[in-house]
Amino acid sequence: MKNPSVQLTDQQMRDFIINGYVVVRTDFPPSFHQKVFQHLEEMFEHTGNLGNNVLPLIPEIQQVFDHPMVDGAMQGVLGSTYVMHPHRYCHYNPVGSDGQGFHKDTYEGDEQIRRHKCRWTMGFYYPQDVTEDMGPTAVLPGSHYYETGESAHEQPEVFLCGEAGTVTIVHYDLWHRATPNHSDKKRYMLKFLFSRLDEPMRPAWNSNSDMWESVLDDEAPAHPELWEAHWDWNYGKQNGTANGVATHELDNLLEMLRHQDEKVRLNGVYRLGRTGETAVQPLSKVLYGSSDSLRNYAAVALSQIGKPAVSSLIDALQDNDESVRNSAAYALADMGIAAEEAIPALTKATKDESPWVRRHAFEGIGIVGQHIADESDISESVDALSEGLNDSYYWVRYNAARTLAILGPLSEPALPNLIAQLEDENRYVRFNAALALKQINTAESREILFNHLFSTRWCALTTRDTPF
Repeated sequence: MKNPSVQLTDQQMRDFIINGYVVVRTDFPPSFHQKVFQHLEEMFEHTGNLGNNVLPLIPEIQQVFDHPMVDGAMQGVLGSTYVMHPHRYCHYNPVGSDGQGFHKDTYEGDEQIRRHKCRWTMGFYYPQDVTEDMGPTAVLPGSHYYETGESAHEQPEVFLCGEAGTVTIVHYDLWHRATPNHSDKKRYMLKFLFSRLDEPMRPAWNSNSDMWESVLDDEAPAHPELWEAHWDWNYGKQNGTANGVATHELDNLLEMLRHQDEKVRLNGVYRLGRTGETAVQPLSKVLYGSSDSLRNYAAVALSQIGKPAVSSLIDALQDNDESVRNSAAYALADMGIAAEEAIPALTKATKDESPWVRRHAFEGIGIVGQHIADESDISESVDALSEGLNDSYYWVRYNAARTLAILGPLSEPALPNLIAQLEDENRYVRFNAALALKQINTAESREILFNHLFSTRWCALTTRDTPF
């Protein structure tokens, strides 16, 4: 049993929303991290990087992520039911390396999909003391909201240094890189992925006030509406604040979406998202326009508006243009439980000819419908999800299985197809199928899962020199 978690403070959560990362430090003795470091040395010497199998090879690593400081911080940004993703990797930065360029990671097991709301994180763990000359990971604070390298690189580079046992929890979309190693020491960093299962209904950190203004300092904020919107979302305020604006003000905000500076465009998006129903019709016109960039911004703004935008987005799901349907499905999924009335439309969209629309629809059913209590209200969606496990695109199957895990006991009718997907050709679809069996949590699903895990168990002690 894990020890009680140490929760983030309001100030730490504020900093995570603004900067996209939070640093915590474990208190294991130096010998603990030395042992992990030695295991990594042996791994690279004898087998090379084992990637996803680094955890069964070195099970002590699990203690790092179970540590009360790490667990509490992860709960703060992902909710108390977060899960560790099966993708993990040891990043080795050798002496004399040139490092990397700044980048965002792709999503393991899923086609790349960016969302400002924090539903995925990475955990960076150093099993050794890391100084600036050793090529630590560097990040560009606040860049998780930016798509362009131009905007990202306007942020100051921060080197993530620290003693052995330092763990940095990073918003998955934060721009980061390995820096050049100018020292005479090799540097290891273990990267683990984590994801959210439940949409926030209340703060998952130690909060004293629900008002964003209460945690601000005197510095003028670069993205006031954006940051406040994400504070509100993490607090469970699904729709933020609706502030109607005059027609000329609305025109000015819409024009901001065309500004050459991405930061200005983002501010326009979130100001529009907090104007409420007034902005739904003009944003819908942008959604149906010819510009993919403007359409994407309109989808984010409509998602922020919430319930008043649901009807228009449902209509857009029926459009002949694949790009419009795709953006509508994306926006409804990102909106969360405020879009509950869209469940039938999203279920229908799981049969769309476009794999992207299907992908967003499957994800949306889980995000939007996770608090439905009556099985009859979601049964048609569960049937569609079960069929989706056979989709020809692995990243659509991935989302179908993951949504069945989110729906938990309501997904029991999908049990036969989930069993089959335990042998899917994609390793991450297999994981989500197993997670769904765990979340269904019946005697039958537990027995199936236990039998599968025992038969596929990888033994870290077995090698060609010690076969038994």
